[in-house]
Amino acid sequence: MLTPLAFIAQRWTPSPRTVRRAALAAVVMSVVIIVTGGAVRLTGSGLGCDTWPKCTDDSLFATPAQGIHGAIEFGNRMLTYVLSAAVGWAIIAARSTKPWRRGLTRLGWAQFWVVMVNAVLGGITVWMGLNPWTVAGHFLAANALLTVTVVTWVRAGEGDGPRRPRVPGPVRKLGWALVVVSGLLIAAGTTVTGSGKHAGDSSDVPRMPFDFATMAHLHAIFAWVVCALALAMFFVLRVVDAPDDTRARARDLLVVLLLQGGIGYVQYFTGVPEVLVGLHMLGSSLMWIAVLRLVLSLRERPSATPDVPAPQQSDAALTAA
Repeated sequence: MLTPLAFIAQRWTPSPRTVRRAALAAVVMSVVIIVTGGAVRLTGSGLGCDTWPKCTDDSLFATPAQGIHGAIEFGNRMLTYVLSAAVGWAIIAARSTKPWRRGLTRLGWAQFWVVMVNAVLGGITVWMGLNPWTVAGHFLAANALLTVTVVTWVRAGEGDGPRRPRVPGPVRKLGWALVVVSGLLIAAGTTVTGSGKHAGDSSDVPRMPFDFATMAHLHAIFAWVVCALALAMFFVLRVVDAPDDTRARARDLLVVLLLQGGIGYVQYFTGVPEVLVGLHMLGSSLMWIAVLRLVLSLRERPSATPDVPAPQQSDAALTAA
């Protein structure tokens, strides 16, 4: 008996462009859910719904008594279904390719499970009254989803052959160093948030036991290290004559870092206004996407079944013709 996915795969063969668009839709929704999750916190709507998975003990939906905060929190929860639909489309498209790309399908299912885990973690965050540690975990899990969706998107545009390096080994190591430090930068950002004034609700929400200014300075140190590594990568890729697309991604990363750094410093010296914090969260997602795309472009995955060249006519046949 066929599974629903196998049934669809028998009757539909998506084009490579469709598969890549499906993967990109999951990337876009991952960014949207991160930014709107930040909006929930920045508007003080983190406890707009009193409990989880319902919005109140008696209602699955937000009620008029909960006001705008309840509407904002419930709206963000509803976006999880849109995200799940995008992930589902990516899974179906990957499963329906001909020949079946098993690895791509597994990446799609990995997205699904990360979404489920993060939904539960979001519920735990509400149950614990916006404990800053669970809030940080919820944000990092959202970035884990963004990681998987970006990898899926890149893999959708590649083949399934063995990896082939496009740059020398030391350059690839520099790329992975950039990934690690960028991840630490994002993690350090959660301590700035957790010790700052945007607790996510107007009630007495506990904060992380750190000094905000100290955490902001630590975050800035990681940011400068990321900038130094990105700048080094930009020049090294030119020295080794890397492919044009890889060099373009290094340039794009520098542009994102420049904008992100500017927003970060402005928000710090202006008292971390909500709008700038939201833009900084968007910039964080765009930076992480740029880092992942850059490091993934340092290798390639050709098709496992290359096209067979057309048979060549013999000299005798050409002469006869």
